[in-house]
Amino acid sequence: MDENSIHPLLDANKQQQAKKYEKEKRLIGICGSLLSFAFILVFYFSGFSHFLANLNISFIWAFLFYLVVFLFLTTIIGLPLGYYSGYIHEHKWGFSNYTPKTWAIDQLKSFVVSLVLLPLLLGLLFWVLAEFPDTWWLVAGLATTLVSIVFVTLFPVVILPIFNKYDPIEDEKLTSQLSEILNKAGLRPSGFFKQDMSRQTKKENAFLAGMGKTRRVVIADNLLTHMSLPEITSIIAHEVGHYRYAHLPKNIAIGTIQQLITFYLLNIIMKTLFPEFLTSNAANLTLFPIFGLIMGLLSGLLFGPLNNLLSRFFERQADQTSLELYPDKDAFQKAMAGLANRNLSNAYPEWWVKLLYYSHPPIGERLAFAENYTLSETN
Repeated sequence: MDENSIHPLLDANKQQQAKKYEKEKRLIGICGSLLSFAFILVFYFSGFSHFLANLNISFIWAFLFYLVVFLFLTTIIGLPLGYYSGYIHEHKWGFSNYTPKTWAIDQLKSFVVSLVLLPLLLGLLFWVLAEFPDTWWLVAGLATTLVSIVFVTLFPVVILPIFNKYDPIEDEKLTSQLSEILNKAGLRPSGFFKQDMSRQTKKENAFLAGMGKTRRVVIADNLLTHMSLPEITSIIAHEVGHYRYAHLPKNIAIGTIQQLITFYLLNIIMKTLFPEFLTSNAANLTLFPIFGLIMGLLSGLLFGPLNNLLSRFFERQADQTSLELYPDKDAFQKAMAGLANRNLSNAYPEWWVKLLYYSHPPIGERLAFAENYTLSETN
């Protein structure tokens, strides 16, 4: 990207840093994937998975013990790279506000949350495998719809408060203006909340979370500090766009279809490669690491780039909504450029990086979209 072709609101030096930061994060992610891949292969082919799944105790206790050991080992093996990625590397680039103690506490919280959720979700899956061996892929695929709805509804009021404080925003001028934007789209949130994101990072974020009575507007304290009222309004107007176009239920429906396809293919592959699959609970538990590995590979290869493409389309619709509900191009562009400059977001990635990694249009494209946007296009 020629420096002269960079949008004037973007900092050219920050963009050079952003490319380097993004490349380093990508390499760390690849290392993490390879580490997980190696661990799963060793866990299964060493016979340790078979040993844990066939302990001479009731299956329920064997199942719970298996998951605790698996999760513990996964956490321990991934801890050094996780520490480097989430603590050392983020400090290197001046983002992290963690201390070793606060970082360790959040990791412990994540472990405990996983320790609760994993047995519930996998318990449901293993019950389906046992009760519906011939059509498990169909039952489990359809069950993802219910799981997704429950998770999306409870996430902002059950999971998020474990990691951050959410205090009501008391700025009446801000909440009044945001309420006006939401009312234009027929939305009524349960409240406007400030997230203490600065406890962890200097990066900024804002989002609408939840469904029905749990729907809430959340703005990170970092963003409140660095953005003007018009910029914040344009950001929330973007988030409103996701609800205006029903992106949440669409994503749940798309996810269900993709999961059905993945489970169907997984059923064929597992039965072909592992004839013992579905013959007993212990056999299914023994194969759990391979089951998860193949499922992840199938999902990523079949739907990874496609999901990024769909997500970028949805994000463009949300950007359009922002400019419709709050037609202030300057505010939108300053908000986007400010996020790119302060969060070190690469505004002009290479095409293959965008294809494989970007769930949002690059900031450069979003700035150009706003530059060329006219309200009459959609009226």
